[in-house]
Amino acid sequence: MSTQHSQAVGIDIAHHLKRIEQDGYSIIEKAISASLIARIKSELAPYCQGQHPGRNNFEGHKSERVYALLAKAPSMAHLIEHPATLTLIDKLLPKNYLLSAALAILVHPGETPQPWHYDDGAGQLPMLKPRPRFGVSTIWALDEFTADNGATEVIPGSHQWPEDQICQDQDAVKILMPAGSVLIFDGALMHRGGANQSSMNRLAITPQYCLGGLRQIENMSLAVPPDVAARYSARIQSLLGYNVLEPGFMGYVDGVHPKKLIDTSYQGRKYNLSLPAP
Repeated sequence: MSTQHSQAVGIDIAHHLKRIEQDGYSIIEKAISASLIARIKSELAPYCQGQHPGRNNFEGHKSERVYALLAKAPSMAHLIEHPATLTLIDKLLPKNYLLSAALAILVHPGETPQPWHYDDGAGQLPMLKPRPRFGVSTIWALDEFTADNGATEVIPGSHQWPEDQICQDQDAVKILMPAGSVLIFDGALMHRGGANQSSMNRLAITPQYCLGGLRQIENMSLAVPPDVAARYSARIQSLLGYNVLEPGFMGYVDGVHPKKLIDTSYQGRKYNLSLPAP
């Protein structure tokens, strides 16, 4: 799958990296075209019929969430492997990082704010904040994010907080951005979905990325099985988990590279395991 529907985005890499390091987040405005937004909305429409609201106040009782996106909406690949976001994430995470989660969130009028949280705490990792970066998240606005329609809220600098520091609502910043824009943020940044006090729905897509040695939040090998993964680019396949850590071989399947599951002709890389002569 190509990314011809994504607009070429010239970004100031140093500027965005500095903001993410200092504030925990940055925004790239209008990074995708209106035609791609329309295509994604069309592909998601069958799954957003108001029949499956959230199961708790985190998912949102007046929100709909669509999981396993690459198995349902193929155009989602243009967001997950968007060149501008991956250029930044390539600088923020070691190589062979993974797609940890990818979901659509359709927030309906009357939705209340989410609890404050950070994304890379989902695995109950035994390292308290502040600590090295374990993940990077993105949130794509497929509708304009406004002051009253449930725009994401963040607390600048909170990615550097100690684990027990409590969020204060008055410190929050609403992420206001036009449709087609993307918020990129450190996985330890405190954030939440805001209250939708408008009369319109607000749709967002959130691909989240993690270190290659961590378990993904969504079990991608089951959510996107080999026959479906085979339809996507090599980069998407790697993000799903069809890779191995280098150096090393974590991620193998039956002793061989997982890419063999979707490409029987894949040769992979060969190791020279011979020991030096005594």
